[in-house]
Amino acid sequence: MSLNRYEQALFDYWDKQPDERRHWQTKVVETARISGPPGEAARTLERELWEHFTERSPHVPALRELSGGGLRRVSLLNLAEHLLRLWGPPPKTRKPAVLP
Repeated sequence: MSLNRYEQALFDYWDKQPDERRHWQTKVVETARISGPPGEAARTLERELWEHFTERSPHVPALRELSGGGLRRVSLLNLAEHLLRLWGPPPKTRKPAVLP
C-alpha cells in the first residue's frame, strides 16, 4: 500500500503521539463495526481523517509544512483502507464448499 505524503505524515505523527494513535485505533474498530456496504467504512473514515488533519495541521509542524500557505483537499482514502486492514476486525472466513 502506497500512502501519499499527507497520509504518511499523519501516520508518522501518530507514532509520536500514542494517545492519538489509541483514539484512532478505537475509531477504526467502531467505524468498521457499524458500517454497512463494503467501502462505506473507508469513505466514512476518510472524511474523519481529513477533519482531523485540518484540525491538527496548525499545531503540528510536520502537518503544517504540508499545508503551506493554504490547505487544499487531498484524499486520505488509502490511509483509511490501510487502517481498516491494520486495526479493523479480521475479515470473515468463508465456509468451505461441501463437495458431494
